[in-house]
Amino acid sequence: MKALSEKAKNIKLFAMDVDGVLTDGKIFYSSEGEEIKAFNVKDGLGIKLLKNVGIKTALISGRKSLAVEKRGKELDIDFLFLGEKNKIKVLEKLSFELSVKNENILYIGDDLIDLQILKSVGFPVCVPSSPNILKKECIYITKRDGGNGAVREVIDLLLELRGEYLKAIEEYL
Repeated sequence: MKALSEKAKNIKLFAMDVDGVLTDGKIFYSSEGEEIKAFNVKDGLGIKLLKNVGIKTALISGRKSLAVEKRGKELDIDFLFLGEKNKIKVLEKLSFELSVKNENILYIGDDLIDLQILKSVGFPVCVPSSPNILKKECIYITKRDGGNGAVREVIDLLLELRGEYLKAIEEYL
């Protein structure tokens, strides 16, 4: 746990995939063809808690989605990248622009498109439904599934490891 604590203290960017992480990976279409996704409100509150302690947030998705764009704006996500098939290039550019080293990035992924990023960041995380090849790269595998509080689980863990949980939730006490 000490190694996790050391890594957690240096996190400056909390980045994640969307489908299978922030959602359960299911996509519904209305009769008009509108894409519908379900998001967990606890994950959303967790993202607000990150902001309370000054950690930047990013969503990097391989799919374009109006629902994700709307949710990202609603949560005041700092950096929103949709329809990005080469996620590692996006993260490299973002880390350069922010002057944040990869070792100071936490990323949550769930599938093969996330593998390169997980290999490159300092705090790689995946959900339990991820392929074994991803799990081998991660220092933490969530207990909760994507779309069911996995993001909040990681945020709570990160804040506790950093000793900032009470500061993050101060407005609710």
